[in-house]
Amino acid sequence: MFNVGAYKGTREENYQMVIKQLNALLEGETDQIANLANASALLNTFLEDVNWVGFYLQRGNELVLGPFQGLPACVRIKVGKGVCGTAVKELKTMRIKDVHQFPGHIACDSASRSEIVVPIHKNGKTIGVLDIDSPSTSRFDEVDQKYLEQFVEVLTTYL
Repeated sequence: MFNVGAYKGTREENYQMVIKQLNALLEGETDQIANLANASALLNTFLEDVNWVGFYLQRGNELVLGPFQGLPACVRIKVGKGVCGTAVKELKTMRIKDVHQFPGHIACDSASRSEIVVPIHKNGKTIGVLDIDSPSTSRFDEVDQKYLEQFVEVLTTYL
């Protein structure tokens, strides 16, 4: 779901446009923090019904808060804990319909009901995750997962 009025295409076309915008926004920039900050702002601007969009960066056996849009968040998450840590441990995207049903969910924002976390891999190593929360249950579907994974692939080329 994208911000009404931002794009007039299908959800797939809108995601493709955001990925093109990401490329244009980051082209020529090599600073990781700047690129993650702009990527989170871009997604936060265009995704509807989300209350947190950001990144956690892997530092040893934990994830440390990176650039984000939303309320203040948990600063450190151990690998294997919560949705973000589980995504890193299992090396796969986690799409959670109801975070209150996820064992060990870490509630940084009590308004969050659903979540999608996409691991970020570079040179065969996990370097962090894209984390997006929504105040609605079942907010994220297969289309979101497919295109957010593509978004992360493109982003990784600039990290």
